[in-house]
Amino acid sequence: MSLKPKILVTSAGGKTGLPVTMQLLEKGFPVRAFLRRRDGRAEMLERAGAEIMVGNQYALSDMRVAMDGIQRAYQCAPTAPNGLHFNAVFTVAANEAKLEHVVTLGQWLTSVDHPSLFTREVYLSDALVRLLGSTSVTSVNPGWFADNYLMVIDMAAHLGVFTMPLGEGGKKKNAPPSNEDIASVVVGSLADPETHASRSYRPTGPELLSPDEIAAAMGKALKRRVTYKNISERMMTKALRALPPSNYSEAAVSQLAIYAEEYRRGSFAVNAPTDDVRLVGGRDPERFESIVRRLVASRPKLRRSVSGTARAMAGFLKIALTPALDLSRVQSARDYVQIATPSFSQDTPEWLQTHSVHHAASKHARVA
Repeated sequence: MSLKPKILVTSAGGKTGLPVTMQLLEKGFPVRAFLRRRDGRAEMLERAGAEIMVGNQYALSDMRVAMDGIQRAYQCAPTAPNGLHFNAVFTVAANEAKLEHVVTLGQWLTSVDHPSLFTREVYLSDALVRLLGSTSVTSVNPGWFADNYLMVIDMAAHLGVFTMPLGEGGKKKNAPPSNEDIASVVVGSLADPETHASRSYRPTGPELLSPDEIAAAMGKALKRRVTYKNISERMMTKALRALPPSNYSEAAVSQLAIYAEEYRRGSFAVNAPTDDVRLVGGRDPERFESIVRRLVASRPKLRRSVSGTARAMAGFLKIALTPALDLSRVQSARDYVQIATPSFSQDTPEWLQTHSVHHAASKHARVA
């Protein structure tokens, strides 16, 4: 029997939940993986040694069962328009279970009056979990994931274009973290609460890259020339609805459009890159080209072929024929409580103060 504390991982089949579970198991921690269904991911985690619990993460009764016998937990809200409900359920159950430590997945953009409802809910969720009396908390707040660029990798592979609404000229920059590097910061924080309690971390990749440089890295990994093309938010909404996995809700698409505006404003370049992956995760952050190479190696259909080009052209035609979303309508329908004067991150004094170079330097001095 392991003498290490048992850890609950919510959304354990997700982009960060799965690598968090695997990395914890590699370090010898007993893990209960909470998933919504038993599928290939659940079977893989079970083979690796995780205890699998299938249930409804929005149901307090199921979350109470998931927390039974748990000492620490990773709070990762599903990508859904009801994340605040999940986090409220998690917080109530964590309080009843008297967890010793929780690591939450937040956002670099999080601020009190942000135009994105998702981001405002992240702000509230982080505040709620920090009200827990005897439970320490660490927040992990990544920005624009490397995985976000890979949504359009098929078109890059077969048509030689990388399309996103990231601004004309390919000048705005981001230091994209891999899912595995984000997970390493979560795992480092879960493994050593004494060091990381009450801290906030922002995992990034090792270097700032422009969209043109992202396209070039894709090209090297794909062994072909790839060019960045700026598109409108309208076109992005059409693509997200038309192409696989085609499972983005209207609410999620509307939030991505707001995050693209933050990208064009340069918010993801602020104080990047950081040393959090190295200092907390205990590993060198992965370069974007390496992330793409891993994906290409795992997906043979990304290799250039006549059939692949035909599929990409068919996908492009499907995008053209798919109706765009009325983003204003979606926002109005989703926002039950309207914000009279929303403010983007860099227009918010509190955000600027807590995301300043001085604040980041002080945090790293404490970690070191």
